[in-house]
Amino acid sequence: MCHGRGTVQRVARSFLGQVMTSAPCAACQGFGTVIPEPCAECSGEGRVRSRRTVNVTVPAGVDTGTRIKLTAQGEVGPAGGPAGDLYVEIRERSHDTFVRRGDDLHCTLQVPMTAAALGTTLELETLDGLQEIDLRPGTQPGQIVTLKNLGVGHLHAGGRGDLNVHIEVHVPTALDEEQEQLLRSLASLRGEERPEPRLAAAHPGVFSRLRDKLSGR
Repeated sequence: MCHGRGTVQRVARSFLGQVMTSAPCAACQGFGTVIPEPCAECSGEGRVRSRRTVNVTVPAGVDTGTRIKLTAQGEVGPAGGPAGDLYVEIRERSHDTFVRRGDDLHCTLQVPMTAAALGTTLELETLDGLQEIDLRPGTQPGQIVTLKNLGVGHLHAGGRGDLNVHIEVHVPTALDEEQEQLLRSLASLRGEERPEPRLAAAHPGVFSRLRDKLSGR
């Protein structure tokens, strides 16, 4: 017994001589007192398991793996001891339209062939509402239009990333007779009835897009 001290001392013999150690009392669990008739619900520990709702403020810029510390929102200590901390780990869900790379967002915008050739102004639904995109005449497939400060907020810092819009030019597959004739006339005017094939130089972006596609990104 500890006689109210909460700890008991033991003497052990070793090759160095006698060694005295202290350990919590097994009878009172280190509290120094024993409850003769402990509570049936908490068994004398002064705490019970329950469920509660905790409000969490998620700052802009968090990513998968980010942990948010909620001070003193964890499990309470025995016998009325102080509560510990609660750590909330963030797992980001994927979006149907936007892909996140760091604090930048990426999306793909499909435009008709005529709009890419002639240029136009389009409206894009972003996380900040409708935004206008100006396509210059002669826009090429894979070209990127950057909308500044429309990405993800920087964690613990001001400002935001960018929204990068990747242009995908849609080539029509079903033409009626009039449309086909108009395109043939355009090809004739440009001297492209029988174009000579030319191999383009490999661009690093081609391989990066291929790598992303193979990896399922």
